[in-house]
Amino acid sequence: MNELPAIFLSHGAPDLPIREGAAQQFLRALHKQIPRPKAILVISAHWLSDSPVVSATPQPRTIHDFSGFPKQLYELSYPASGDPELAARASELLTQAGITCEVHPFRGLDHGAWTPLTLIYPKANIPVIQLSIQPYRDPRYHWEVGQALEALRQEGVLIIGSGSATHNLNASRESYSASPPEWVTQFDDWLAKTITQGNWDDLLNYRQLAPYAQENHPTEEHLLPLFVALGAGGKAIKGQQLYRGFTYGTLSMAAYAC
Repeated sequence: MNELPAIFLSHGAPDLPIREGAAQQFLRALHKQIPRPKAILVISAHWLSDSPVVSATPQPRTIHDFSGFPKQLYELSYPASGDPELAARASELLTQAGITCEVHPFRGLDHGAWTPLTLIYPKANIPVIQLSIQPYRDPRYHWEVGQALEALRQEGVLIIGSGSATHNLNASRESYSASPPEWVTQFDDWLAKTITQGNWDDLLNYRQLAPYAQENHPTEEHLLPLFVALGAGGKAIKGQQLYRGFTYGTLSMAAYAC
């Protein structure tokens, strides 16, 4: 890659930072594939609001928004600084596009942000802000949010949509390395084909067109960050798959550059 892309990452379960394996290795090496950004904007599946909200705290805390995992996960911290000026810029771009955006002065980094970032940029020396998603709005709305933010890529900002290409926790396996069932792989294959072909109309209508869409996403919040990333990537391009794999049987770890 010769320019800063927008990226979609499947962040998996919160224990990813302590799970050795191919997904972890991919994230540890990802920084070698992209130019070093001056700041990072993460659209996380774990921050939900009625309308977009961007975080503007100078020093965001690490939010451990999960339970039932090993103690060492709750001891992890990602001490990256925030970027209030970038938050204001993102809010400005959204407002100019006719999308109401609020600025949150205290919001920290949830695990949708710090789980992958602790592997990609372990030194935590790049400022990070977050943007919320709107779980009751459709993919096209989130695509438009991404389009409004596209200019940030030209300003040295790495835009990361952090969610999950498939996400049915009720059907997940106990084993981290469990093989995925066919209904998971069929959806994952369709998603990869549709993105890499640049078939945006089908993608925006995935709920009606993709095999086993409802089964893989009983709720949509973990796929919506993908559409923000794709919108920020620019409609004229095709997406590039960076990684394919699975954890806990039903969690695709697929990643895309847009």
